[in-house]
Amino acid sequence: MRYTLKDYQADAVTGVLQNLRKARRYYAQERDLTQFTLSAATGAGKTVMAAAVIEALFFGSDEFDVPADPGAVVLWFSDDPSLNEQSRARIQAAASELDGRLRPIPATFNERKFRPGNVYFLNTQKLSKKSRLVRGDVDAETDESIGQGRLDLPRPDMVQATIYDVIRETIADPDLTLYLILDEAHRGMGAKNRDRATIVQRLINGQGTVPAMPIVWGISATVERFENAMKGVEGRTALPSVMVDAIQVQESGLLKDDIVLTIPAESGLFDTTLLRRAVEKLRDSSAVWTEYSEQQRLPDPVVPLLVVQVADKPSADRLAEIVATIRESWSGLPGDAIAHVFGEHTDLEVGDTHVAYIAPERVQDATHVQVLLAKTAISTGWDCPRAEVLVSFRPATDRTHITQLLGRMIRTPLARRIPGNQVLNSVACLLPFFDRSTATQVADMLMRGAATADFDTQEGGIGQRVLFDPVDAFPNEALPAEVWEAFDVLPSQSLPRKTAKPVSRLMRLAAELSGDGIREGAVAEALGLLVAVLKGREVQHAAEIAKSRRDIETMDGEELTASLANGGYISPATFSVAADWRAIRQSYKEAARLLRPAVAGAFVDAVAGVEADEDDLREAHVRLASLALVPAIARALADEAEALSTAWLAQSRVARSGLPDSRTAIYDEIEAMAATPQRIGLARPQQWQVDTRERDVLGEEMELPAYERHLMATAGGTFPVDLNDWETDVLAVELARPSTVAWYRNPSQATKESLAVAYRAGAGDDYRAVRPDFLVFTQRPDGSVAVDIVDPHGTHLADALAKLRGLADFAEEFASEVGRVDAIAKVGGSLKVLDLKKPAVRTAVRDESWQGDTQALYASAGTDYL
Repeated sequence: MRYTLKDYQADAVTGVLQNLRKARRYYAQERDLTQFTLSAATGAGKTVMAAAVIEALFFGSDEFDVPADPGAVVLWFSDDPSLNEQSRARIQAAASELDGRLRPIPATFNERKFRPGNVYFLNTQKLSKKSRLVRGDVDAETDESIGQGRLDLPRPDMVQATIYDVIRETIADPDLTLYLILDEAHRGMGAKNRDRATIVQRLINGQGTVPAMPIVWGISATVERFENAMKGVEGRTALPSVMVDAIQVQESGLLKDDIVLTIPAESGLFDTTLLRRAVEKLRDSSAVWTEYSEQQRLPDPVVPLLVVQVADKPSADRLAEIVATIRESWSGLPGDAIAHVFGEHTDLEVGDTHVAYIAPERVQDATHVQVLLAKTAISTGWDCPRAEVLVSFRPATDRTHITQLLGRMIRTPLARRIPGNQVLNSVACLLPFFDRSTATQVADMLMRGAATADFDTQEGGIGQRVLFDPVDAFPNEALPAEVWEAFDVLPSQSLPRKTAKPVSRLMRLAAELSGDGIREGAVAEALGLLVAVLKGREVQHAAEIAKSRRDIETMDGEELTASLANGGYISPATFSVAADWRAIRQSYKEAARLLRPAVAGAFVDAVAGVEADEDDLREAHVRLASLALVPAIARALADEAEALSTAWLAQSRVARSGLPDSRTAIYDEIEAMAATPQRIGLARPQQWQVDTRERDVLGEEMELPAYERHLMATAGGTFPVDLNDWETDVLAVELARPSTVAWYRNPSQATKESLAVAYRAGAGDDYRAVRPDFLVFTQRPDGSVAVDIVDPHGTHLADALAKLRGLADFAEEFASEVGRVDAIAKVGGSLKVLDLKKPAVRTAVRDESWQGDTQALYASAGTDYL
């Protein structure tokens, strides 16, 4: 893979591969048909996950510990040819090993069966009754019944086989395994699309002499329709669905954090007024992105896009008014900067402006297009990460269509957050025909999800903030420099990976440090140290290695001899033979998979030498394979790799701080590849956007309280914040302390400017992050500034006690670097505090006898919060 998978992506890939392994076994042994789904929110990287799965199927994977399926064939099917092309391009970009193996099926496709190790792309339109792929290449006087969808008729005059012939021959070959992947699997499965549903069902279930697909894997953000349709299929086993946690997707940085809704503040016709505002937002966004791209020296600067969503049948005058308003609002807009994706697929003359048609999948890369006119055709199966602004002229009743289109626009342009800048991590949506109440419902749909069966997708609902006309906040210039200096050195924690591989982590770190010129020759240095570890353990575990060596170099067997003269008596005899070179090579390959190929190769080079002959190489392979069979040696290698990675990350911290964001993001990933939580630093916030008014479910508004001395401040020097009653009480107490210099509302989202504390969410190694509500900056008697962690901590949540234990561990590990670590809860009508800097309180928090009764813990170990 060219990309490093996020933790949730790796988990999903593991789940899919496990399902495929079961499905392959079921079909091989019992001819059982299977199906399952991968469900993940839009923007989660479903295509990247699929690419990792396919690469592992074709070539095997050390990371996921799976062997290759030499007969694997993938048929990738979708409802739209443009969606197929977009998916093919993404897979190509993600998986280096699949170059040359991604094959669109043309109408003239004329192979007898699919070839192993290839992905074939097919779409619904190519399976229509009149399609050449369905009819075959026949003589003019062919039997008309061939074009009527029958798959089992003889075709004596055919030159080209039909696609169903190819599928039948592929499934019939015992050396091949055909995997059907349904992209956007919910589409074409509903009653509204009967013709397409028939095509999809026929492909899945077979017809006539064409057998059913052995293994069906559906991919979608919304899988209910697909799963409901598959329930009616007899003789097909449903394997467990692979579900991606939407919260983890949002935390990954692949999706924009904020959605800014702009609506009229009064009744009236304000469509062109808000369109002008949308153009202004685009111009502002373009300027900010240009500045950021230059500052970071991006090779491909981000060019933001304005999407204008119009009614299904806009009049010529209406389109002319829209285009004229855009051009008047941006006089320097180039002539070819406006395009459309209407279903007519033809260029338009709108007033005196030529508006070219562009295919949806081309919009992202066609950066000359800065304004895109659209209807609803791009609301599913399409996305454009550089789309920053949407103005929709759809009526208020179309709120679900709007949430669907926004779902296509929430990917971050650089597939990562921009540290400290909430504006660059947001998308703006302007709704001229919406009132406050309806817009509030849209906000609720975006934050909670559009749970309706009437539409093909359920976009949103994965934790974005929804803001109404926010104001900008910048670093508070009234605060002393010591406050920011204290902020800069605060410890935070990364979440560990479940599939952490310390040796792989070290080798990647070494490559990046060397490439950035921070540690020259780091790769060779790391390999040398790891080889030295292996050589040292050869002496320490000599007896165990000797036994392993015997197992590798010899094969023990048993020979049975039946004597007819003695009534068929069977006499057993054991024997041993020396393993041949092929068997030894296989043992070495297994060892290299376990210890990592780079280390295995370096060990062989070190012990065999550059002048090695065949005997020397055989000896080196046996030695390496023998080492790998001793579990203590593999653990020692991992421990040394983890320790070296930790040391190098600490030593390079200052040098890495000056790297561009794109490079620091890579080191962030490496830090998170550890098996345990790792210390990381915080990024200074640079530009935030905050609401000044609160809205209830009816759209009624009230002014939010604004506070002084916050690290970020609006133009008036204050910071508006929405707090519940007891958070308000806690903040009032903290601000009233004479020692308090400043405070910080710690973001609840997984940004680099948010302090995170790792905690175990369950009995295993599943970690989550708690983000304490407040950081309070206090002045010590010696004049220095300390940072107190103050967290109004709810006791009603199932993981409340687990979060407290995480805070307790954090307070103990970083006791000398933070001030108070206070967890506060309302118990019996009054506020109680657990002072987690005290050993006795930490002991009480870790006591298993509470059985989740956090209220009792506060009552016992807490004191009055003053």
